[in-house]
Amino acid sequence: MMKILVTPTSFCKEAKELLEKFADEIIYNPYNRPLHPEEILSLLEGVDGYIAGLDYITAEVIEKAPATLKVVSRYGAGYDRVDIAAASGKGILVTNTPGVNSQAVADLALGLMLSAARRVPALDRKIRNNEWPRSTGVELYKKTLGIIGLGEIGKGVAVRAKGFSMDILAYDPYADKTYLEANGIKEASLEAIFEQADVITLHVPLNEQTRNMINGEAIEKMKQGVILVNTSRGGLIDEQAAYEALKSGKLGGLGLDAFEKEPPGESPLFELDNVVVTPHSGAHTKEAVNNMGVMSVQNLMDVLSGKECKYIINRK
Repeated sequence: MMKILVTPTSFCKEAKELLEKFADEIIYNPYNRPLHPEEILSLLEGVDGYIAGLDYITAEVIEKAPATLKVVSRYGAGYDRVDIAAASGKGILVTNTPGVNSQAVADLALGLMLSAARRVPALDRKIRNNEWPRSTGVELYKKTLGIIGLGEIGKGVAVRAKGFSMDILAYDPYADKTYLEANGIKEASLEAIFEQADVITLHVPLNEQTRNMINGEAIEKMKQGVILVNTSRGGLIDEQAAYEALKSGKLGGLGLDAFEKEPPGESPLFELDNVVVTPHSGAHTKEAVNNMGVMSVQNLMDVLSGKECKYIINRK
């Protein structure tokens, strides 16, 4: 008997069909949201493989997981919510799906920039309420864009920003120098991006080095009216500091697809017209959902079948 737990809130038909041919029993997420540790544990009994959405897979979850569990297959590229050390210690392999959602997230990052620059959602709401407001936004054309993290998503944003004739600065300790030169992207320090960029977009993982990297001190170094976009992880931005900077005008706009707490519940940020928010949906396009689903299932099947899987994060 092969039993699989599947928790992503979006999972394409092709991936389901592929998994149904492989598994004897499949348990799907009954909550339709990312799971907390105690909820995960309640569903793991007898499970051989776990296709994980944005669940909090802590050391406690790993330690209390049944001996049957052999693989956690992340539905997405990020794995900061999985305790990799604990998984390795228990012999549980963790896989991910790098690159499959990069174009989708890059699209949304540009969408959030434009929406924040022109306050599109706020204007939409007011017109629907029978108002006819006047609003003066800012252009992206020929502005300076600071990209923090030049992986596949950051590169996708850079390509799109070229269409707006933006000057592009990028910070990434592991940046490909050849790529930077070939694409007219200037390598810059974090300090330089804070000081020079009109728009800043974040594309880095969440870890102890990046947590709250955008805090009050960092914002103080930024240009007046800078637009900040985060389609990565919520913990990168100190939301209270961002709120205060938005109120004062230091931040001209904020686009968030990720929050410190998800779902965020009530937030003072939602009071502001220059804040644009989406529900961690950057990867949720038809194309990306299909690709992530199929790849996460294939990774899981490869591990459980003893086949080679090149997307194992904690390979022995």
